[in-house]
Amino acid sequence: MCEQQHNETEDEAASNSGQHAIAMFLIQLLLPTHAPRDIAIAAAFKRTRQELVDKFSGVTAYLRGTAEGVWIAPDGAREQDDVVMVEVLADTFDHAWWRAYGKELAVRFGQEEIHIRALPAEQP
Repeated sequence: MCEQQHNETEDEAASNSGQHAIAMFLIQLLLPTHAPRDIAIAAAFKRTRQELVDKFSGVTAYLRGTAEGVWIAPDGAREQDDVVMVEVLADTFDHAWWRAYGKELAVRFGQEEIHIRALPAEQP
């Protein structure tokens, strides 16, 4: 008689040992590096960073390497922005809060909108 070997996956092993990964959300914001003349961009970043630390107990900002966003505006003109990514980890994703905060950030940074996305994340 042939015996089959059973190899536990990491998830099965964690489940069997009573350990579970913690489900969270990785929330990413793309913030512009330049703003209209009347916007103090450094002050806008500083305030945003402090607000996110106060609410989520931490923030990561990727400020050294910018990304270039390019899109076609409703009037057909090609537009672009240099952006940096800022992210936080949260236990939940409050759509209403993030929608309102995104509008607040759009005004603060002199933009039509701020791109915000939430991705599922696990912490072992």
